[in-house]
Amino acid sequence: MLRPRVIPCLLIQNGNLIKTTKFRNPVYIGDPINAVKIFNEKNADEIIVLDIDATSKKKEPDYKLIKQLVRESRMPMCYGGGVKNLDQVKKIISFGIEKISLSSAAILDPNLIPSIVKEVGSQSTIVTLDIISNKDQNDFNIYINNGKTKTSITLYETLKNLEAAGTGEIIINSINLDGAMTGYDLDLAEKIYLKTRIPITILGGAGSLDDIKELFNRCKYIGAAAGSLFVFKGVYKAVLINYPSLEKKISLF
Repeated sequence: MLRPRVIPCLLIQNGNLIKTTKFRNPVYIGDPINAVKIFNEKNADEIIVLDIDATSKKKEPDYKLIKQLVRESRMPMCYGGGVKNLDQVKKIISFGIEKISLSSAAILDPNLIPSIVKEVGSQSTIVTLDIISNKDQNDFNIYINNGKTKTSITLYETLKNLEAAGTGEIIINSINLDGAMTGYDLDLAEKIYLKTRIPITILGGAGSLDDIKELFNRCKYIGAAAGSLFVFKGVYKAVLINYPSLEKKISLF
């Protein structure tokens, strides 16, 4: 079981660092390379980088950008976006990326995960599930293609299948909380945490360090990922790359 982690999540579109709300209305933030440098200085636990257009627009991963990010990063890095096959995974891993996140491809091709696990190991094989909560909180819809396509598969059955396939970690990304900064869906996090033995990271909704502390109180061994919290500051959302100091981070656990 992984220890609790506080993880910045960077969204990339056309090589730029952006931030969305409910997967829409991208706002330009700046240069992703510069953001990685700052998170290095602030000793972030690890970092997630997601190219949000690569899959939906059927583009190859931006290998040049990935190489640049790896060269600058002193943190473990998870990359996702446009990864559809084993050859792409091996190429990206060869750059020095620690983890590869698959999303749409993992849903569309159930045989892909075992083949990747066999080649690079479970610890490097991550699946990101983009979900929307229904009014019935016992049911959650999984979306693919950057939230554009609703699938018919259930969340809990998918978790079971991913665990059986050897997936090393699952990132749960709440579409309806993306950019909201109103807090994580703690009930959802706890349900998933109790239903699987796979390490879980929760993304979507964090608006303060108190939100992260609440998540850790409910689910001790979990990753708390956030985008807006670590790129915006204040009620007017001024762009400011930030991350809690070691002292503040320790107080969250």
